[in-house]
Amino acid sequence: MAIKPIEFISNAVRAKEIVAVLARNGFADLLQKLDLPPRILSAFGTSAMVKRSLWERVRLALEQLGPTFIKIGQLLSTRPDVIPEALIGELRKLQESVPPSPFSEIEPIIEEGLGQPLSEVFDSFEEEAAAGASMAQVHFATLADTGERVAVKVQRPGLDKIIDADFDILLWFARQAHERLDDLRPYDLPGVVQTLREGLEQELDFRREARNIQFFTLQNSFPEEICAPKVFEDLCSRRVLVMERIDGQRLSEIEQGSDLAKRVARIGSRSLFHQILINGFFHADPHAGNLRLLDEKRLCLLDWGLTGQLTRRMRFGMVDLFLSFIRGDAEQVARTAMGLADSGDPVDRRALERQIMFSMREHYDPATGQGDIGRAVLQLLYIFGRNGIDLSRDYSLMAKAILSVEETGKALDSEYNLKTEFEPVLLDLIRERRSPWRMLRDARESIMQGLDYIQSLPDEVYRILKKIEKDNLKLNLQHRGLEELDNTISDASNKITLGIILGCLIMGSSLIITTKIPPLLFGYPIIGLIGFVLSMALGVWVAVDILRGGRKK
Repeated sequence: MAIKPIEFISNAVRAKEIVAVLARNGFADLLQKLDLPPRILSAFGTSAMVKRSLWERVRLALEQLGPTFIKIGQLLSTRPDVIPEALIGELRKLQESVPPSPFSEIEPIIEEGLGQPLSEVFDSFEEEAAAGASMAQVHFATLADTGERVAVKVQRPGLDKIIDADFDILLWFARQAHERLDDLRPYDLPGVVQTLREGLEQELDFRREARNIQFFTLQNSFPEEICAPKVFEDLCSRRVLVMERIDGQRLSEIEQGSDLAKRVARIGSRSLFHQILINGFFHADPHAGNLRLLDEKRLCLLDWGLTGQLTRRMRFGMVDLFLSFIRGDAEQVARTAMGLADSGDPVDRRALERQIMFSMREHYDPATGQGDIGRAVLQLLYIFGRNGIDLSRDYSLMAKAILSVEETGKALDSEYNLKTEFEPVLLDLIRERRSPWRMLRDARESIMQGLDYIQSLPDEVYRILKKIEKDNLKLNLQHRGLEELDNTISDASNKITLGIILGCLIMGSSLIITTKIPPLLFGYPIIGLIGFVLSMALGVWVAVDILRGGRKK
């Protein structure tokens, strides 16, 4: 589907900026394959940054494209099933060098979110931002009624329009790449972009982050060791989040290898695996920047915009996956992954097992328990995705969280071993799963569910028969792979329409020429001459378009 000029009118400036950044970072060849208008491509250089790797150039391009694309890169780093580990490593380096928005622009957003003036809610409010990112910034304040010190997180102005424009352009690029580049078609880029858009919209709803914090606080089994900021729910809205101000110690300030550092690493690991395997609800981005140590006693988890959730079946599946992985049993890892997949697509099991064995040898030694387990899990998820095993996105979030905790633990303690930390929690879940009472309850629930299905079956059959009797049974059929045919028919129809208009214009101009109706130019009516000129210009344009299309084929 060739791009039409009308499609660039609303976002023309931004579209040209994106093309310019991609071309400058060495992706001109890719742009050429997307059938962009020549006048857009010819305006920019095509020199590649040969001194940098492909994935490094991807990261640099995202940084140069601004807030929306930086956030997209951060979200993509949670999808090890879609992108390789090397790219994930680069995306985790994304830097957000965005100056804070002026207070004059931020104040109306805060007051709109609060539903009242700042002076009625806060006794004092620091106009200078204490922290900032691509999507939001944080200001410190003091509540007027209680005197509590709080942090006010507020979205940047005009963010919705920027995100909508960038995603509209990105979705068009994704569709073009999906249709024209066979190597990228298995990744379903339009679907990935749409998923990223939905994920970003959810993360930008601060009411969701407030609920995440409150839910974690209710489920927290170790409040004396780990916590989250207190949320002032009545002051929170979609674009404003008011929570307790945290002034704790950064983990980078703790002496590596000290008793305190080892204790902090142990607390963080135990909490994360308890969140994943026992509660099934976990912080999906627990890197060192989102952790603070309070009074050398408790860890505080910040930034709850990105969380994961695992059902009981998913958690039990993770137990089987972890146990197989620890034992180095590639065959069982493959069987477990296939059992957890959302679809039943055929999989080359032998090829899958070979890739799993290679990944284990590269990242982890089952005999000693040494290695980078987080990176190994990331690599496994990428192998699963490449072989058609589509696991839930929450597994990807879990893998990223495990990698973050492992990296933080090793930064605190050079002798840190992730396997040693998660084994106790793993054993707790195994005992819960194999408890006789649990097995009896599961059996009873399965029997009751089966009886419910049997009881509802006659009603379903009767409903289908009644539809057939009334000629009201409908079948929805979806044709795939006909996009090019649709585009060809549309293009041909447009050219036929132009040909008819061109013929009518020539005939009308000829009739006017014979009438000698003034005003005249060189003895001929001006209106007729104008018609002939337009006809010639339109005919040349149609001929050039046809010839150019033929060369492309």
